[in-house]
Amino acid sequence: MFDKILIANRGEIALRVQRACREMGIKTVVVHSEADRDAKYVKLADESVCIGPAPSAQSYLNIPAIISAAEVTDAQAIHPGYGFLSENADFAEKVERSGFVFIGPRPENIRLMGDKVSAKNAMIKAGVPVVPGSEGALPDDPAEIVKMARAIKYPVIIKAAGGGGGRGMRVVHTEAALVSAVNLTKGEAQAAFGNPTVYMEKFLENPRHIEIQVLADEHKNAVYLGERDCSMQRRHQKIIEEAPAPGISERERTRIGERCAEACRKINYRGAGTFEFLYEKGEFYFIEMNTRIQVEHPVTELITGIDLVQMQIRVAAGEKLPFRQRDIQFAGHAIEVRVNAEDPFKFTPSPGRISWWHPPGGPGIRVDSHAYSGYFVPPNYDSMIGKIIAYGTTREQAIRRMRIALSEMIVDGIQTNIPLHLELLHDTEFMKGGTSIHYLEQRLARAAKR
Repeated sequence: MFDKILIANRGEIALRVQRACREMGIKTVVVHSEADRDAKYVKLADESVCIGPAPSAQSYLNIPAIISAAEVTDAQAIHPGYGFLSENADFAEKVERSGFVFIGPRPENIRLMGDKVSAKNAMIKAGVPVVPGSEGALPDDPAEIVKMARAIKYPVIIKAAGGGGGRGMRVVHTEAALVSAVNLTKGEAQAAFGNPTVYMEKFLENPRHIEIQVLADEHKNAVYLGERDCSMQRRHQKIIEEAPAPGISERERTRIGERCAEACRKINYRGAGTFEFLYEKGEFYFIEMNTRIQVEHPVTELITGIDLVQMQIRVAAGEKLPFRQRDIQFAGHAIEVRVNAEDPFKFTPSPGRISWWHPPGGPGIRVDSHAYSGYFVPPNYDSMIGKIIAYGTTREQAIRRMRIALSEMIVDGIQTNIPLHLELLHDTEFMKGGTSIHYLEQRLARAAKR
């Protein structure tokens, strides 16, 4: 096991990784920008290194500075958290070439799953169901593109192979708009990701977003830890997540989970990962794999009792998974809401100083946050300042506990999206469970017209 780990991230995930390390008796090194000098996890770390000014490009995305920090502090491994460099194969490669362990998958796995076309092809070979679409990148011939779309049937969606986070996508409903949409998406993909490759898929009209959590070690052992429903989204960004997914049967979970675990074995995957699916009319369609820990990992931890961050560390150190599929039990229900520093209905960022921070407590409530009274929320990064997770023996109990927690939470000095969460936790369709990925945006659009 490692003696010292460098955490190459910020915010609540930096604190989450730090807590896992402390429980395991591992010392931590935290790198931080000038804007995060006063962060809680910086004060709690065994060592901290300032790696640059506030802009991410000069700090959290500065690979030489991060590796230098690991060298001067004698860290043995680097945990990338999520976002920033967590799915950057070049970073993982440079970490390992520099003599450190990357706490995540091998660079070749990150590269394979980071390109949507190669990821889809790998899943087809592994027997994982995918959305009907083009076999690889779209050709340059417009006539061939039109022919493909007719075979798939409209509406179709054009996606950038190197895209992510909801960017590099365009829905096409008619043949007349097809070729220009492809060209526009190619241009955007080149500008945003440095890769103009695009592909085509059938656009599912009202799917849910269901994802499967997996863990794998370097000894060819792989398990799935159930599913999460992340359908409550705005602009492809998740807002509420829960586990298990309402309405998914044990038979469906087993069928898709076993395929995901087998895919991990086939591609020689190592670490934590998430297979993301669109789910419609009883069918799962693979869309991408996240080769890192997810923001929403706590809901899986609460229903399985497995610490995913500690498992990432153990697997990276070469240990075997301490359990098999038959050992994993699912109990209760967990819901997570993301607390963002933003206007709850206009969604404009609200950075600034938190004058009063009072997190909720009580049975079944977990708060993952780096914020505190007096903390200054910088304008340079993602607006998420924390997560509230509610656990109950049933979904109904988890919802009731979450409502209480949200009503108790006090954040003064900045705006947060807590009022929106309170509305959604009383929403009739949400309470029924099983809303589509379009539900929240449609609800917000209706509210804007009133």
